[in-house]
Amino acid sequence: MVFERNVIISILKLAKEQRVFIEDIKNDARVPSGILVSLLGKFQNEGLLILNGQSVSVDREDRLKLAVKAISEGADVEAVSSFLQWQEFESITATALENYGYVVKQNLRFKQAARRWEIDVVGCKKPFVVCVDCKSWHHSIAPSAMRRVVEAQVERTRALSDALPSASMGFECLNWEKAKFVPVVMVLIPSRFKFCDDVPVVPVLQMQDFLNQLPLEVESLKFFSREFAHLGHDF
Repeated sequence: MVFERNVIISILKLAKEQRVFIEDIKNDARVPSGILVSLLGKFQNEGLLILNGQSVSVDREDRLKLAVKAISEGADVEAVSSFLQWQEFESITATALENYGYVVKQNLRFKQAARRWEIDVVGCKKPFVVCVDCKSWHHSIAPSAMRRVVEAQVERTRALSDALPSASMGFECLNWEKAKFVPVVMVLIPSRFKFCDDVPVVPVLQMQDFLNQLPLEVESLKFFSREFAHLGHDF
């Protein structure tokens, strides 16, 4: 439905401060008042936003849900993604990890082998260190491009496992006997790739499901093992 898609895109465009007036949505989306009110009520019932009198409130998770809905209604992925900030992807990933009991670090920067590295989101929960690269693409990404992204994330994850122990990074996994470092690529919406070279490609709103299945599936995934018990450090 064109009206529905246009309203969602207007909300994503205008609600950068989490709140937007309904009149502004109407003017931007060019939707009749009656249809707009009906759609906003529907979105509220679907848990996509909150109506507050003459305004609408959305948090980061709501914005991602709205983005996914707009794309399912035929909106261009790249256009929708342009209204989202990368911090929103990272924040939702971090929240999913924290809700599942992981200790989280965002935008982790470190040195290894005379090179600087950065990982978008890292979550630790014994015995897993989940290393996430946040990406957004359309459905037609070429296998070669996906493979390059995955290879880069595998290298980052390997570098992190090799960089530890490091007191400056303050990783709680150093108190474990061993850890499994798992590279993950996170995307906005489901793609034709669920795995690439045994690395999971996870839609952002399915992160919780992935974490739930990780203990059962990790042996079929790419990961790096490290043992810390013999190091004798107490961080």
